[in-house]
Amino acid sequence: MPTSIPMLLTWIRVLMIPLLVAIYHYPIGFKTDIERDICGAALFALAAVTDALDGYIARRFAMTSRFGAFLDPVADKLMVCAALVVLVALKRVDVFIALIIIGREITISALREWMALMGAAHSVAVNSLGKIKTIAQMVAIPFLLFNRPLWGFPIGAIGTVLIYVAATLTLYSMLYYLKKAWPHLKFDTP
Repeated sequence: MPTSIPMLLTWIRVLMIPLLVAIYHYPIGFKTDIERDICGAALFALAAVTDALDGYIARRFAMTSRFGAFLDPVADKLMVCAALVVLVALKRVDVFIALIIIGREITISALREWMALMGAAHSVAVNSLGKIKTIAQMVAIPFLLFNRPLWGFPIGAIGTVLIYVAATLTLYSMLYYLKKAWPHLKFDTP
């Protein structure tokens, strides 16, 4: 198993996934919902920071690996999906919004796999639109997990606006990737 700092950060993020769900499903030790929500929001924010940090370190110090390139986006997608499931259960995110975001992640992951098999992975490489979508999600989710005013700012309402922005960008980026891949698609016929 690779033991570089970026891989260690990715594995830590993988371990945070069940912890995030447990915070909301088994809130043992929390006296109030606000304590639970602070802990959940902080954990997700920490996961988002480790995501940015592991990528930066891997590129900056040439510590990239094929396994890291595989595991990093998987950890990110699982963390976002777990958080969305928690937010749906808390009734802080509409099921349809969660379905759009999770469905896009599955679709684009499958599309990237298919394009790689056909030697056209470059046609669905990550672009700036996907990065903007990710930033909107990574800010919206901890705001929605916290879901209370903070220093006079309506954090929950801002999170709601941002998750709708993320869902819109999600749909747009999915269409963008499908359009880019379309000329390279080869459908097997019997």
